[in-house]
Amino acid sequence: MDKPLRIDEPTSLAERAVPMPSSALTVSIVVPVYNSATILPELVARLEPVLRASTAEFEAVFVNDASRDASWQVLRQLKQRHKWVRAIDLMRNSGQHNALLCGIRAARFNIVVTLDDDLQNPPEEIPHLLAALSDTVDVVYGAPQQEVHGLLRNVASQVTKIALQGALGAQTARMVGPFRAFRTDIRRAFEHYDGIFVNIDVLLTWGTMRFKAIRVHHHERRAGVSNYTFRKLLTHSLNMLTGFTTAPLQLASVLGFSATLLGLVLFAFVVGRYFLQASSVPGFAFLASVIIVFSGAQLLTLGIIGEYLARMHSRLLHQPPYVVRESDDD
Repeated sequence: MDKPLRIDEPTSLAERAVPMPSSALTVSIVVPVYNSATILPELVARLEPVLRASTAEFEAVFVNDASRDASWQVLRQLKQRHKWVRAIDLMRNSGQHNALLCGIRAARFNIVVTLDDDLQNPPEEIPHLLAALSDTVDVVYGAPQQEVHGLLRNVASQVTKIALQGALGAQTARMVGPFRAFRTDIRRAFEHYDGIFVNIDVLLTWGTMRFKAIRVHHHERRAGVSNYTFRKLLTHSLNMLTGFTTAPLQLASVLGFSATLLGLVLFAFVVGRYFLQASSVPGFAFLASVIIVFSGAQLLTLGIIGEYLARMHSRLLHQPPYVVRESDDD
């Protein structure tokens, strides 16, 4: 296996080379869409000159994740005006990463670039991601120079990245984000994945460990509010930990072993005091605390095992990660 590249110290804005257009580069832009009807026209307008100047062929695959506003109607209008725009409409809200998986599988060109629909990652930064791809780099992340979210959102984002680091088992997780470029061939590693819990960053590690990050500008959301709340980010962290790694089970094993060891020490203390001093350890509080320690360890362990059993149950149901209602390939 190739040695993973450390990306905890990404290339700074000042160190970036000016990207040169490639006459052989073909790029598929994949954008998950949710309640962004007012932003989509500007996003398309800014994407076109950037892609025409830096690629030979390009397309943009917009995946509407069952938006509640007029996003799908806007996408259909944009598709009629621009031949390079493709649109997919999902039947139900599946989540950002599930929508991304749908778009990545529909991509036709040799490089995939993913970005959110809120213009926080400027399309003008795409050439810098493309320029960072090389013979030794398969995935490039655009790490924001400075986050522009609120305090709770930033805290939740860091918790999510720590959880992702546990799933990846590498430092790469601390710099990941929705703005990424990678070789389309990597998707062969997860072409048969059909679980309902999807994390694109974890799936990418199934195909390569050659990652890199560069610093990019990060702007305020142009309209509306973020759909990733503190609660949703924590839920996403739990899904990553229990869906893509056995770390919680290992933690449960360590916890159980530690609790058992503590119990043996306490038991030896009680027996030793009885034989040496001919008296038992007094106090109901002591006995109650011991019971609580072991009961808590058992309940925590059972809860972790229950999370894995729930995911096994979901896999046995063969529930798809997304369902397409309509696309331009129909």
